[in-house]
Amino acid sequence: MASDIAGKSVVVTGAGTGIGRGVAIKFAEYGANVALHYSHSDTGARSAVEEIETIGRKAIALQADFNDVAEVYKLAQEAEKFLGQIDILINNSGITTNIPFTEVTSNQFDTLFNVNMKAMYFMTQAVVKGMIERGKGAVINLTSVHANGAMSEHSLYAGTKGAIQSYTRTTAVELAPLGIRMNAIAPGWIVVENHYKAIGDIDLDAAAQAIPAGFVGTPEDVGELAIFLASDASRYVVGQTYTIDGGQMSNMYETGSFSQPRKDKFGKGYVDGV
Repeated sequence: MASDIAGKSVVVTGAGTGIGRGVAIKFAEYGANVALHYSHSDTGARSAVEEIETIGRKAIALQADFNDVAEVYKLAQEAEKFLGQIDILINNSGITTNIPFTEVTSNQFDTLFNVNMKAMYFMTQAVVKGMIERGKGAVINLTSVHANGAMSEHSLYAGTKGAIQSYTRTTAVELAPLGIRMNAIAPGWIVVENHYKAIGDIDLDAAAQAIPAGFVGTPEDVGELAIFLASDASRYVVGQTYTIDGGQMSNMYETGSFSQPRKDKFGKGYVDGV
């Protein structure tokens, strides 16, 4: 797989923190040049650029507000200008939030679907035009186990992730005859910065007891799966969603009482009213 990725040009959206940042660095370790998108703070993306450059690969951090499709198109253009062409697109950018169903506002609904789904749709549309001309490319969309498993107060977030899964399956059929493979990754519990912001201190040893694999996953784990899906090793894989959760969904793990308000609060700083 390393030989397939070496020298390729990759765009990773939402690469300032968490999974996106880890995936971007993983592609660079396999020899790719990377454009990293961030939406707000540039600290994580720029530190990742520095890390990537130390291993001899090209990288750039680019800002775009994914509530605005015009900025999505601009990001695609800037990334292609820097990289020369885009061989692999990782649609990772997304917002997590938990809001009781009866309290969700129209503006919150628009924000989640704009960032998680609409931006992905039009970013892909912009990027695949070059892939179609070359007759080859790979697109990997990040969805979530929330697309197939229920957790209280996550109707809005889960709705976006279910949409991504259906979008991936359908669009992949349209793009495959043009030489472009689209697939999706559905992470379970992958510990990232936002978990600590929403939950506070996390006892990873205790959390691991609810995961059949016996440990909590990392962004690097997701990166390895993305490498496979972007490489020719997966040339016969089209329109699929790969769950990476250490067996969580198979085990029907406990996520808190569905009948009581949740104490954690995701989406602070990203979704109004949270």
